[in-house]
Amino acid sequence: MLFVRKAVGIVLAHAACTCWLFAGEVNAGGKKLRSMRYTSGTQRQAIAWQKELRSKLTGLLKMDDLVSSKTRIPFRPKTLAAEKREKYVFHEMEINSTRARRIKIVLTLPTNAHGPFPAVVAVAGHGGTRHTCYVKASYRRFAHVLAERGYVTISTRVSQHKVHEKGRTLMGERLWDLMRCADFLTSLKEVDPQRIGCLGNSLGGEMAMWLGAMDQRVQATVSSGFLTRMDQMEKNHCMCWKFSGLRQLVDFADIYSLIAPRALLCQNGLKEPRSQFPVSLAREALKEIELIYQDFKQPGNLAFVAHKGGHVIDLPSLLTFLDKHLGRRAGAARPGASADADKPRR
Repeated sequence: MLFVRKAVGIVLAHAACTCWLFAGEVNAGGKKLRSMRYTSGTQRQAIAWQKELRSKLTGLLKMDDLVSSKTRIPFRPKTLAAEKREKYVFHEMEINSTRARRIKIVLTLPTNAHGPFPAVVAVAGHGGTRHTCYVKASYRRFAHVLAERGYVTISTRVSQHKVHEKGRTLMGERLWDLMRCADFLTSLKEVDPQRIGCLGNSLGGEMAMWLGAMDQRVQATVSSGFLTRMDQMEKNHCMCWKFSGLRQLVDFADIYSLIAPRALLCQNGLKEPRSQFPVSLAREALKEIELIYQDFKQPGNLAFVAHKGGHVIDLPSLLTFLDKHLGRRAGAARPGASADADKPRR
């Protein structure tokens, strides 16, 4: 009977997925691209498409074994330092990413407030560190601002260009480290696991896209300074985004479409040079992402802001978006209400 169910499941998935079987593209050299481009269909077809695409991308990223075993990897957290700030405690920590590799993280916990709290994975771009989102002006210090507003925040470095473990991929290791940050958040009593978000700018916006797409615990994603097309990224850009088999499957709009129907905000600056992340290309990609949100009957969960700046974060729109979708409670902070924010995380 189990075999029959599996066989029926395969047949049903095949029938449901026919909407994308012939939706691919061919480049000037005759090479087949984007074989799993999303085209509009029913909600059932959209869900089947997402499931199959996530599985294929997990394989290309060489993360299959990690995804299947991640709940069995102990964190073994170690607090390296803790600093009390006005409204939160800033923890420097280490946790296990894999059984063979540890990563350094920043974790902030609100003080004088009652949890559980919404939480955000903060992601910096090229040249960034786990501290960048708390201090850098082009990021509007968004992680610091969120920490002061009562969010738990976590950040690690994903700007490396070295693959640490044999048999992995650069993008796979970057993404896995962020997924482990999300894992760690869900292990904390201070965090509401139903209110986890992620956001970043530039490479950070790209990695926010990946995390929101591949980790369905993320309920709200802000991808700043990245919405574009893969053709645009083939020149005048770092090629760390590309790995074997990616373009044959998708374009960025398809990866973003894996986030649906969960909340997604993309931001691009009107002062972006044409060679970088212009609003015109962002709007083209956005039209393709809109299809799946319409199919899920959740068009209000997708938002785009073309702000007046360049390759920077737009702070007001992201705060409004996160407060709406992660439900920060106004007036949650109350003097004398301890959240054990300064307790060492061991």
